[in-house]
Amino acid sequence: MQADRLLCINGEFVSPRQGAFFETFNPGTGAVIGRVAQAGPQDVDAAVAAARAALPAWKALGGTGRGRVLRALADTLRAHRQELAELEALDGGKPIAETPEADVDSGADCLEYFAGQAASFQGEYQEVEGGFFYTRPEPLGVCAGIGAWNYPLQIACWKSAPALAAGNTMVFKPSELTPLSALRFAELAKQAGVPDGVINVIPGFGDVGQALSRHPDVDKISLTGGVDTGKKVMADAASTLKAVSLELGGKSPLIIFDDADLDDAVSGALLANFYTQGEICTNGTRVFVHESIRGAFLERLLERIRKLRIGDPMDPASDIGAMISENHMHHVLSYIEAGKAAGAQCLIGGKQATVEGCENGWYVEPTVFDGCTDDMQIVREEIFGPVMSVLSFSDETEVVARANDTPFGLAAGLFTRDIERAHRVAGDLEAGIVWINHYNLSPIEMPFGGVKQSGIGKENSRRAMEYYSRLKSVFVARGAVEAPY
Repeated sequence: MQADRLLCINGEFVSPRQGAFFETFNPGTGAVIGRVAQAGPQDVDAAVAAARAALPAWKALGGTGRGRVLRALADTLRAHRQELAELEALDGGKPIAETPEADVDSGADCLEYFAGQAASFQGEYQEVEGGFFYTRPEPLGVCAGIGAWNYPLQIACWKSAPALAAGNTMVFKPSELTPLSALRFAELAKQAGVPDGVINVIPGFGDVGQALSRHPDVDKISLTGGVDTGKKVMADAASTLKAVSLELGGKSPLIIFDDADLDDAVSGALLANFYTQGEICTNGTRVFVHESIRGAFLERLLERIRKLRIGDPMDPASDIGAMISENHMHHVLSYIEAGKAAGAQCLIGGKQATVEGCENGWYVEPTVFDGCTDDMQIVREEIFGPVMSVLSFSDETEVVARANDTPFGLAAGLFTRDIERAHRVAGDLEAGIVWINHYNLSPIEMPFGGVKQSGIGKENSRRAMEYYSRLKSVFVARGAVEAPY
């Protein structure tokens, strides 16, 4: 068991004022990793106060100076790549084969990208009648981030990097299920030269997130999480009219047309359903396959799924890791049973998996349902596990309408060789992200975020800085003031 992990407030690791701790678990084995400090109301106030106190100096550092610090932090993450990757696999149950690239590199790339953007964040100038005006993008102030458990380090970077580049300070609450990498991130930030108070990390439960959402001295709240949590955060933030960004859930469609490259389509469906054992918000779990190729698609799909290895997340040979918690494992299994009860045909998987040497871990077999209909619970609701629903279609107009028949709108994908159809369908799909002939690629340069109940605002890309800044207009008059008095 590791030593107790403490709160990071104003560059120091401190015990919680109420003395509360909670345990964090290794999903791969079910064993306790260690104890983590649980923030209380006084800790939230202290973290926000530290972020507020650090704000003037951080803002005054300027874009070039802030970019230099962010670049140093990116380099520090890369220097600790293996350590951080192992920490993510240990605390989150993700295969160690994924975490160096998907978690650590993604976070470091984000920091590096916004390090480069910081110095070029600028306003505009325009001549108008009576003078001219210019605009100034200015930081919002103290920003709070609430992270999800599936990509804890990446999300900490995705929220901190644009916020800090724009001149804000950050108070970050990681998920109580995966708090370790965010705390290590805070340690590395201090090591890289991030000034005290600029990044504060306070683990805890929902009450900590609610306190941040309602806090009168927090200027912006950004959540990655479920739709229900997003609605609560937005309602709480309304009490102070603070800025809000929400990256929420989805039930994304993946459409495979009859002219698709079948091997690529199968690869895309695998990435869209079983990467990180299905615990990805953008996953394309509604797989619409043209009726003329459905049999061939399923044959190749099942052949490749049979080769996937479910195993200890710390084993580099493992393709599929563990569910984040025992409760979530049973949640996913309950959806599988609901699919069977509704008449969907389970072609593969459908059960809890047992891994030798990890018998107390929380594993679910990669599962594929065929014969699904649009009204089934497994087709309508987000499962957040390795469960694919396959549906047939015959017509483009029909499948687009069915794909859009959901309250969500985070992502979508399609496979076709017809370039005109590809762009036409991409335009018709109601989603914040559409992949053509691929799935789940999210470069830092590309805006990330959904529509409908999948969220508000964008992460990544230069546009993300717009959600961490406010625009001030300054009018400069030329000539005398003509007053009618």
